[in-house]
Amino acid sequence: MADFDLAIIGGGINGTGIARDAAGRGLSVLLVEQNDLASGTSSKSTKLIHGGLRYLEFYAFRLVREALIEREVLIRLAPHLTRPLRFVLPHHAGLRPAWMLRLGLFLYDHLGGRKILPASETLDLTHHKVGEPLRREFRRGFAYSDGWVDDSRLVVLNALDAAERGAVIRTHTRLIRAERDDKHWRLVLSARGNHDTVTARGLVNAAGAWVPDVAAHRLHLTSSAHVRLVKGSHIVVRRLFEHDHAYIFQLADNRIIFPIP
Repeated sequence: MADFDLAIIGGGINGTGIARDAAGRGLSVLLVEQNDLASGTSSKSTKLIHGGLRYLEFYAFRLVREALIEREVLIRLAPHLTRPLRFVLPHHAGLRPAWMLRLGLFLYDHLGGRKILPASETLDLTHHKVGEPLRREFRRGFAYSDGWVDDSRLVVLNALDAAERGAVIRTHTRLIRAERDDKHWRLVLSARGNHDTVTARGLVNAAGAWVPDVAAHRLHLTSSAHVRLVKGSHIVVRRLFEHDHAYIFQLADNRIIFPIP
């Protein structure tokens, strides 16, 4: 008999979220993290809770709907960690027609059963405070709502809730190797110079940017599915405007820039 039903590698938002969900369903869970909770991307994100507005142009309606529903759930469950964030999308000649953007925002308002956040609206940027920092060529825009979250605290609270439901959370614990036999996984772990071995019926690789390294060098697995790493850059500058709205700019090469106060 295995020590745990499920072992999870990685203490970011994915690992702790899976641990919380699995423990809440009655599974015995072990989560190991080589550093501290949220020490990777989960404490260095843009901190947005969003439904993926830009994915509507790829017709990913199901993805956007699921993300919008989860956005609403998170804001309702954790009002102490979240707050509404209003985005301004200035319209210009290089973008899609204004009617198409308005239609996309209408879908964004209604796909996920929005109840908490305010609906989108059309703005006259020549007479609105959000138009003041922009060039005069931006005369019309749109506003819509998403949310902001304290990402690292969200990870810690997921881990705490998982632990309250019986999960074992081990930080500063490195996976040395894991091998699968006919019935379960055998994991060799290292913590503060000490090694121990545990077994689990199932294993989840939630190591974030280290997923390929864990799969290749700790699990010794080969897969036809490849992980493609992407990166966003955060640049902190002096505050350029006094209001509390954020902006979304789409460049000609399809990159997205968010100026966020």
